[in-house]
Amino acid sequence: MALRYTAASSAEHAVSLLVAPRARVLGGGTDLLGAMEAGLDAASALVDLTKSPDLVAIREMPSGDLHIGAAARLDDIAAHPAVGARFPLLAEALRSVGTPALRAMGTLGGNLGQRPRCWYLRSRIPCLKNGAAGCPADLGENQYHAVLGSGPCRAAHPSDAAVALLALDATVRIRGPAGARTLAVDALYERAASDPEREVALGADEIIEAVELPAAASGGTQRFVKLMQRGAWDFATVSLAAVRRSDATVRLVLGGVAAGPWRVTPSVEEDAASGALDEESADSLAERALHDARPLSGNAYKVKQAAALLRRALLDLSRA
Repeated sequence: MALRYTAASSAEHAVSLLVAPRARVLGGGTDLLGAMEAGLDAASALVDLTKSPDLVAIREMPSGDLHIGAAARLDDIAAHPAVGARFPLLAEALRSVGTPALRAMGTLGGNLGQRPRCWYLRSRIPCLKNGAAGCPADLGENQYHAVLGSGPCRAAHPSDAAVALLALDATVRIRGPAGARTLAVDALYERAASDPEREVALGADEIIEAVELPAAASGGTQRFVKLMQRGAWDFATVSLAAVRRSDATVRLVLGGVAAGPWRVTPSVEEDAASGALDEESADSLAERALHDARPLSGNAYKVKQAAALLRRALLDLSRA
């Protein structure tokens, strides 16, 4: 099937092109092209965002906030001096993504909007995302699926960037025919487990235009840890973004455990910020943070991994 390709000159131009039947946004193509080959997508027109100067820009704003265009490459973001100096958590998370080739090609917006790596979805087995009902992972092979959230889809979202950005209180700027709107990172995924068609809160005629990190989230103590099956070039079984900001507030966000990045309950963050913790207190807080975990038959190990990462981060941040 022939594909029509257009390079968008701006976010507004990109949105205007999405009125074409089966038009899809193209960044690095590292997820979209694979999804098309697997029969998950049937695009007839590609709208390339990477040729727009505004959509690839990374710039510090007069307010001190950092603006990152959605089409900026992951490698370019991780290597940017302002990111490394002010938001090292994001740089760490992006350097953990995939292979060097994927980081060189992949874009921030594409990383946030990628489809889950669920084998039922990718193999076109009937499920919520493939036109059926329910989730075969409930009773099937589920060792890499979610342990938090109510479903019905049990796929875990693979974005490392989303985990870091939620911990940094970033906002996502979305552009559509009616103009721009802004979402918190967790709101971007609020229907990921229940929407049968998509994982992010975007209409078919909307794009992620940019991500903005607030000046208040810069500095402090920032950590990103990612556990993987093969130790490298893999998606997280569990990851953790941990921040103790300069105002002493704490943010803890888990990845690999839910349909989107999972922020730990604020009461745990508040207790972690209250002062130095001993190991018993850290154990108790980690247990509280995972109170709602409901592992499936093959992924209870994720709860143990998440608890171990949380304990270590809680002790580290409370002494920072």
